Amino acid sequence: MRKRRVLRFLLIGGAAGFVVLAALFGIAWAMTPIPDSTQKDATAQGSVIYYRDGKTVIARQGVDRRNVELAKVPAHVREAVIAAENRSFYDDSGVSVKGTARALWSTVTGKQIQGGSTITQQLVRNYYSGLSQERSVIRKAKEIMISIKVDQSKSKDWVLEQYLNTIYFGRGANGVQAAARAYFGEDVDRLTVSEGAYLAAVIQQPSRFADPKGLDRQAVEARWRSVIQAMTQTGALTAAEAEAQRFPELKAAKKPFQLKGQAQYMLQQVTDELNRRGYTDEDINGGGLKIVTTFDKKLMEAAERAVKDTLPDATPKKIRTGLAAVDPATGEVVAFHGGSPDRSQYDNAFSAKVMAGSTFKPYTLAAALESGLGLSTRVNGNSPMRVAADPDHPIPNDGGRSYGQIDLVSAIRNSVNTAFVDLAQKVGPRKVAATAEAMGIPAEQLRPHVHAASFPLGVASVSAVQNASGFATFANAGVHMETHVIKSVTNADGAKDVVKPAATQAVSERAAADATYAMRQVVQYGTGTAARLYDRPVAGKTGTTDDSRAVWFTGFTPQLATAVNMFRDDNGTVSVPGYGVQFGGQLPAQVWRAFMTEAMEGKPVEQFPDPSGLAGPTGYDEPGDQDRDWSGETPSRQPEQWDERPTQEETQPPPTDDEPSAEPDPDENARQLQTPEEENGPPVDEAPEPEPTSGPADNSGARPSPFG
Repeated sequence: MRKRRVLRFLLIGGAAGFVVLAALFGIAWAMTPIPDSTQKDATAQGSVIYYRDGKTVIARQGVDRRNVELAKVPAHVREAVIAAENRSFYDDSGVSVKGTARALWSTVTGKQIQGGSTITQQLVRNYYSGLSQERSVIRKAKEIMISIKVDQSKSKDWVLEQYLNTIYFGRGANGVQAAARAYFGEDVDRLTVSEGAYLAAVIQQPSRFADPKGLDRQAVEARWRSVIQAMTQTGALTAAEAEAQRFPELKAAKKPFQLKGQAQYMLQQVTDELNRRGYTDEDINGGGLKIVTTFDKKLMEAAERAVKDTLPDATPKKIRTGLAAVDPATGEVVAFHGGSPDRSQYDNAFSAKVMAGSTFKPYTLAAALESGLGLSTRVNGNSPMRVAADPDHPIPNDGGRSYGQIDLVSAIRNSVNTAFVDLAQKVGPRKVAATAEAMGIPAEQLRPHVHAASFPLGVASVSAVQNASGFATFANAGVHMETHVIKSVTNADGAKDVVKPAATQAVSERAAADATYAMRQVVQYGTGTAARLYDRPVAGKTGTTDDSRAVWFTGFTPQLATAVNMFRDDNGTVSVPGYGVQFGGQLPAQVWRAFMTEAMEGKPVEQFPDPSGLAGPTGYDEPGDQDRDWSGETPSRQPEQWDERPTQEETQPPPTDDEPSAEPDPDENARQLQTPEEENGPPVDEAPEPEPTSGPADNSGARPSPFG
């Protein structure tokens, strides 16, 4: 009787416990939905950045994964994975009862966890968000319930496709397509039976079997044989087919993709432009983008050779050289040289902005021509010129030389400072600034200097890319094309976004042609003869700033505009042992010629348009007309006072480890009136070398602007 009561009590208790457990399971089942989001790393596809040919890789960003449809994965590869990981995949309910019980027992007892998860469970654990990787009974229970629900709501083929695109195979390869490329150098649809079996084998221990040697090699061969044998058991292979398989030859493991040389700077510029065009860093690192840049691999190499082969071995390490080449018709930056990434994160072509010097004079000339003046317009070339806004700081020409009343061709050929100050007075400094901005120089770089008398002489700082872009406008009949480094972006779904740069008629076709004619005289007879290309016409302008703190040559053919600058990262004088203090017509012009000679090789010879109103070779002052010193016969004229009072705007100091001084600078206005020295001037003694700074220097007058 007593035993019967105990038995009844146990039965009732057991039934009640079962009901409670069932109720709890029901509640847990209802409260554990399939997550509506996936783990970022599970679906992320890295982006690949190419040169302009769309084939040669510059860089890879993010996760190495390329998703493929299940239909593109050969049946023998799928069967190998199923045989290795979950033979009952097409028959089970998404979980393995035996495997799950074993895993739960191992978790509860704290013993080493053994395998037992189905393909569906592995997918759930690695694919959906909300499931941690901790080893706990609660997490395992959630995994089981979600796996069952996925099995009920998704097809087996969907599960297998996501699994094959998600799982990690070693060698940095995520997904079966990336694995096929990493281990065998071919796409997944070309894998053989033995190769597919190897990929299935490495899933178990991807790091160990990624590049197996010695005992690891023996272990992976044994694992591979077990997969082949399992495929006979599942019916995927016959005994004869299995016997015919041989262990596959593995492709040598590649080192992680490393950026070298200019590629680091290229990647930064591409990333910056993608961000400006609305692509987030997440899109770049995980969106599977195919990014085709404007960079030409051969021209990039030519730019590096031009700099390294032209500059003397004795060139001080503190001297930095930038080069940028822009296609006038498209605005594409086809090549650049940014220096050494090992020395500085700031490149010399895009980021470094230094005083433009006399390379800014063509913008002043363009503004004058656009305003209706002609090349025959006469301006005052005498020296010095006193400006009403600051009569205590007269503006001189190189060596104090006076030229008298000269036309605009002579003014730019001889780079006469006072002539361009006079010209800017006629046109108005705001017109000069507006023209330079329309041609590609950002307004924020012009605005702090527009009221300085020396503004038309190039006290504003520009980058090599910006200057090349501005001069490209002359070559493109006055139309400025938005500068860019990306040709197209194709997303993971195959949708292609082709970059369409903005086009602006910055100056008239006539003004561009006339300015180009004047700049041709600089190369033929003036300060830029070292830049001549003997098989085709060239137009350009030299530039040398005060104390040779920055020296330039910027020039163009009808097909390509290129800017070359040299400066010191401590803002000192650019001086090379054995070559002396540099001017724009020296090493910068030689680097320009070396690059353009190679860049133009094989290209058709195109001519510049004729200038307007040219009556013949004697239409303008000929070279030599200004050899006479006119300072004793034609008095220096003081330009008319501007109708706007000068206003001082602050500039941002360059990034350094030192705190900028909070003291106002009483001599700022005077320093704004310092003028660039010209290309043929006498060398100046090199000042003692300043202490190095942690950031890059700028040469924008006495108060440098930041590298941006």
